[in-house]
Amino acid sequence: MKHTRLSFLSFLLFTALLLLLNSCTSYKNVSYFQDYADTAKPVVVKTVPFKSPVIQPDDILSVTIETIDNDVTSLLNNTNSINNTSTTLPVSGNAPNNSTQNVNGYLVDKDGYIELPFVGKLHVAGLTTAETKDLVTKEVDKYFNNAIVNVRYANFKVTVIGEVLRPSTYIVPNERVNIFDALGLAGDMTIYGRRENVLLMRDTLNDKKLIRLNLNNKDIVSSPYFYLQSNDIVYVQPNKYKIASTDAYRNRYITIAAAVLTLVIVALRTR
Repeated sequence: MKHTRLSFLSFLLFTALLLLLNSCTSYKNVSYFQDYADTAKPVVVKTVPFKSPVIQPDDILSVTIETIDNDVTSLLNNTNSINNTSTTLPVSGNAPNNSTQNVNGYLVDKDGYIELPFVGKLHVAGLTTAETKDLVTKEVDKYFNNAIVNVRYANFKVTVIGEVLRPSTYIVPNERVNIFDALGLAGDMTIYGRRENVLLMRDTLNDKKLIRLNLNNKDIVSSPYFYLQSNDIVYVQPNKYKIASTDAYRNRYITIAAAVLTLVIVALRTR
C-alpha cells in the first residue's frame, strides 16, 4: 500500500513538472536588444536618418490655409473634409474597442491628385508633405498675400497584429513613427511573440514588400525599415511556446482526467 501511494505521488509530481515546462518561456524569447551587454557603459549605435514618406493614392491630407481675412480662411478650410471617411480605432490605445474616428481632409485620387478651392487640382503623389506644402503655397500666393499653409497626413495609420496585447489599426498623429512606437500603441508583444522575426508588410506605388526585422539586434535602429510608413502592417508571429501553450490547454483536461482515473484505480486497489 505504501509503495502504491509513493507511485501515485510520483505520477502527480511528474505531471505537474510537465505542465510547468509547457507553460514556461525562456528569457531569451522575451527581451529586446539581446546583443547589447548588460552593462552601465553606454553604446553608440548609428541610426538611420529619418526619411519623410511620400504621398500615395488613397492618402488623406489635411490642408489648412490661413489668410489675413478670417472669412476667406473659414471658407477655405470648411471645404477641408470628407464626411464619408472613417478609420477604426483612435490615435492611442486608451479608447474602447470598435470606436471610430472621422478623418477629414483631401483624398488623393487614383491618379495622385487633390483638388483645392481656388487652386484647383494639384498632383501630389510621390511628394512629401513638406514638398506638398511648398507646392500649395506657391499656388495660393497667386490669389492671397502672405497666406500660411500647413499640410499633414490625416490618415497616417499603422496596423499591428499577431502576438501583441491590443492588435488593431492605429491612427498616428505624426509621420515620424518607428517600429517600437507601433508596438507601444498595441501594448507591446506578449511573451509569445517572436522578437527575432517580425514581419513588416509595406505597400509601394507599384508593389508590396515583405521585410523581416530582428528586434533582438540593436542594429535595428540602423535599418531602413526602422521608421514606418502609412499603411504599414506589422505582424508578430507566435513562437513555439505559444503552440505548446495552445496544446497544453487542449490537453489539460486529458491530464486531469488521467490523474483522476489513476486516483480511482489506486483507491480501488487499496481496499
